[in-house]
Amino acid sequence: MVHRILIVTAVAAEADSVSAGLGLGAPELLPLPGGLVLRRHTDSPGGRVRMIDVLVGGVGPAAVAASTGTALAYAALTGTTGSYGTEPYATESYGTEPYGPDHPYGLVVSAGIAGGFQPRAPLGSVVVSSAVVAADLGAQTPDGYLTVDELGFGRSVHPVPEALTGRIADALHAAGLPHTVAPVLTVSTVTGTAGRAAELAARHPGAAAEAMEGFGVAEAAAAYGVPVVEIRAVSNAVGPRDRAAWRIGEALNALRHGFELLSKTVFMELEPS
Repeated sequence: MVHRILIVTAVAAEADSVSAGLGLGAPELLPLPGGLVLRRHTDSPGGRVRMIDVLVGGVGPAAVAASTGTALAYAALTGTTGSYGTEPYATESYGTEPYGPDHPYGLVVSAGIAGGFQPRAPLGSVVVSSAVVAADLGAQTPDGYLTVDELGFGRSVHPVPEALTGRIADALHAAGLPHTVAPVLTVSTVTGTAGRAAELAARHPGAAAEAMEGFGVAEAAAAYGVPVVEIRAVSNAVGPRDRAAWRIGEALNALRHGFELLSKTVFMELEPS
């Protein structure tokens, strides 16, 4: 059986850091509909095939939900484990076993850099989601904000299994990489004022980071019954917009380091699909 993971980022710089961290060499580039390109990294640890796909999915929850859904749909429907087409991809390593709708990826990861709520998530640290939260999916009312759940229209939270976050946190802790396990918020508009930061912190106690893609990735993964986790490296503080204080390079290095650690630990231990 093939061990499959899909990692989705917003932009190429994040995907570059993730791919570098995986340490699996140059990927195979596979085209998807809509102009998407999947970076496929493969190896055979312990004699079983491991396939880690990295996808630049776009900025914002809508774009990334569409791109993640496209990758999952093609994996499930085309019967391939390699180049996409109408026939199973066959090599000595993969064989001709079809992917099939009952054999999706074993894990989907939303990855990238993010703003961190201070002092919970310092710049350069990593946040592992205990939950992926749509922070502004709801309605303002005279009595305050109501989530889409409270309105009866859907859901705004995807909890992440504690067993998964625990394994990731253990791997980061063992290597001394500063990290926090906490809810990660998905917003459509990045916070730029102290007032907005305080509002989000009050509405979502314990949240450690905000980004723009996690909930979209989680919605697509949930449609296929695949576990999802969000992993973010903190590049700036949530609050007043101060580009001079951003540490994007430091965050991308932390992202690379985090995925280097996970590639050698958690991503080796997950059960193949």
